[in-house]
Amino acid sequence: MVRVSSRLSTSASPATPTGLFLRIGVQALATVFAGYVAMGVFAGLGLWAAGAADLPGGFTAVLAAVVVMAAGGKIDLSGDAGALAGTQAELTAMPLTVTLVGALVTGYCFLRPLRHHAVAGSRELLLRAASTVVLWLVALAGLSALARHDFPITIGGDTSDTSEDSLGDIFGELLDATNPTVGFRTDVGPTLFYGLLWILGVLAIALLVSRKTPLPARLVRFHEPVRPAAHAMLLLLLAYVAVGLVIGIVVAATRGHVAETLAVLLLGLPNVAWLALGVGIGGSWEGKVEGPFGLPMPQVLDAVLRDGGGDGTELSTVDLSSLAAQDGRAWWLLPVAAVLVLAAAFLAAVRSPARIRLWQHSLHVGVAFALTMLVAAPVTLVEARFGLSILGIGDLESLGGEVLLRPHVWKIVGFALLWGLVLGFLGGLLASRVHRKGEVEQRQPQPPAA
Repeated sequence: MVRVSSRLSTSASPATPTGLFLRIGVQALATVFAGYVAMGVFAGLGLWAAGAADLPGGFTAVLAAVVVMAAGGKIDLSGDAGALAGTQAELTAMPLTVTLVGALVTGYCFLRPLRHHAVAGSRELLLRAASTVVLWLVALAGLSALARHDFPITIGGDTSDTSEDSLGDIFGELLDATNPTVGFRTDVGPTLFYGLLWILGVLAIALLVSRKTPLPARLVRFHEPVRPAAHAMLLLLLAYVAVGLVIGIVVAATRGHVAETLAVLLLGLPNVAWLALGVGIGGSWEGKVEGPFGLPMPQVLDAVLRDGGGDGTELSTVDLSSLAAQDGRAWWLLPVAAVLVLAAAFLAAVRSPARIRLWQHSLHVGVAFALTMLVAAPVTLVEARFGLSILGIGDLESLGGEVLLRPHVWKIVGFALLWGLVLGFLGGLLASRVHRKGEVEQRQPQPPAA
């Protein structure tokens, strides 16, 4: 009987270590695959809308480069314009639509196997995270190998004009610059480092914002003070993206430029939406736009960035007043921010236990909003430069350009903390009139029976 019972207990065990490792490995592989596929689909559609499908043999490489940048990778630009001429190029930007979609899908798939657990074991959670991180970096390294290509640059004028030589022909004859090219390569070391930070951040944030995923026993005490506010901040960021999406669709339907607008929506919508959030609460950015390149949407932002010093050395400040000077409708960013942040604070209060005091809720929302903008503001950075120099002397204005958009991070974070404290208090005050978790309704005493 003892032997029989021991066999039954062994066969009824939930899983052997080998089976557990295999199951976690398969789930981690599915998580990584789903995340990269989601990013690839949005990046591909955005590039197609932008006209990148017509690139000479480089669409696959550009697609891989966009996904690499969305995952935190670094792409280096380089060029060659002959013996006496040279090209200079630089690009630092994140296509945040692709980044956001990848983060949401990856986080959801990572948490989904844990939804039926009462308590998440620390070892199992670490094993899941480690498997996901390793597979993510392996896939990122593979994409980095694909993200490399060289494109020829046409520097001549109108080829139909036969009355005089084009600018490109003159340079070609005198300076051996007939075939200038610009290319891009993945800087593998920084890409894997920032990709590691990216995936670790996504998994950590997914655990923070999830309302139902169990935590390890040692972290359960952080559920009440952290998760309601963190979840509300995620919804705040998504709400701004949703508002931007509606505005973009309306603009595409009423003002034309459908392909260009769709490209912005599919590649960089949060870049604009989260900038609007930061400006609405009093934050600011600085930058400039020079040359033929610029920001495709919104035009008011491009106009402000071009309104700097005439010599190109001064930077324009992007804030509520400078945007309103170009378009008075920019003042709407202030009340929209007030309503949406207050709604997030109210939602966090409703989902917090009733024993949380007003000052505690105010502090929770203030810190959560400040940390949210500390993450969201820096990723809106855009730095793009391209120029052709002759004999190392200057850049040809017609063949070069620069786009710079840099956030004042600590100013934005400071305003976010202030807004979170004030509206967190108001949101908690409004939520006090709503039945919340942990409250016990007081029954009126019944008169004694006669």
